Amino acid sequence: MSQTSELDTLAREIVRQHSHLALQAKALDRLPMGLAALPTGLTGPVEQAVYTACRALDFIDADARCVASAWQRQSARTGQFDPSAWPTGAQDFGLQTNIPVHASTAIAARAPLLQGDMPQAEACRNFVGGPPRADGFGAIAARAPLLQASFAPCPHQLGLYAVLPDAAWVGRMARAGVPTVQLRFKSNDPGAITREVQAAVQAVQGTGALLFINDHWQAAIAAGAYGVHLGQEDLEGLGGADLNAIRAAGLRLGVSSHGYAEMLRAAAVQPSYIAMGAVYATTLKRMATPPQGPARLKMYAALLRNLPTVAIGGIDAARLPEVLASGVGSVAVVRALVAADQPEAQVATLKAMFERERTRMPCRTPDRGPGQARSGIHAP
Repeated sequence: MSQTSELDTLAREIVRQHSHLALQAKALDRLPMGLAALPTGLTGPVEQAVYTACRALDFIDADARCVASAWQRQSARTGQFDPSAWPTGAQDFGLQTNIPVHASTAIAARAPLLQGDMPQAEACRNFVGGPPRADGFGAIAARAPLLQASFAPCPHQLGLYAVLPDAAWVGRMARAGVPTVQLRFKSNDPGAITREVQAAVQAVQGTGALLFINDHWQAAIAAGAYGVHLGQEDLEGLGGADLNAIRAAGLRLGVSSHGYAEMLRAAAVQPSYIAMGAVYATTLKRMATPPQGPARLKMYAALLRNLPTVAIGGIDAARLPEVLASGVGSVAVVRALVAADQPEAQVATLKAMFERERTRMPCRTPDRGPGQARSGIHAP
């Protein structure tokens, strides 16, 4: 059998086994294009076949490279290639596994999540073109050792997570019993930002809600917010000193991701949680990547099972059970609350659905290292 025929056979079997991860129909029909355009840097038939299959399954180039590298390592670790075993092992993606993400400060300070000596970590670095760059994963990974420690932990399950446009909405939903809220206030006026962040912090006082501030990390530090949420571009724009300032202030850090490559970028800075999406189509913001879907969300949640995770994007009451079934720790909603006729009643409905779905699923506790205690800050 020629190498091309071997690649075609392996790739086709992967696509058959995992067609539910494709974003379009007829994934097998897209294989010839992938086989004809293999990029450099892929070594061996497994990595090449997996990359080809992933491209046919509509994964972007960066994500396909990460999965191919992880599958290669998984095969080497287990001693066999299994086309049905989509990789979900943290060690196969270069994520730290011998200690939990939020281990002691001293250990975390000298053990960045991405292990540079692992082949798959190097491969994922290479997808942006070799040495660390200011516009990609390499730059963030290069800064990870400069961080003094991982960020402060948050509950593994943040529960219902409301993303809200202003402080008035933050206070309203916190009083309605939403356990986690985020202020996503859009303004170019520094004074308005400062006032809104301060008002949001005051609005959650006495409610028990955990407040994250989207983007405006300096105002969040000054106001004493619980945490900050950053998008990928925001994260890439910060230096090590900025990230250490957030960590030193005791704020939790959440980071957005839209696939494997961005999940690894986020994990490199050891955040408090990683958000994954958009799960479904959303009209609230223009997305650079298509909706990932619940099937991919399940794979992402399995990979990040030792880290708090948040699903976001187009989620409403009808879709909530399917999202929770993925194993994700929290679900963020926007229009499901702010566009509801009776937002407080909708909060009660969604929280009841959370409880109902959680009782159906076995309790899943993240791995812990010696001496690591549970977070006692909040129990949603």
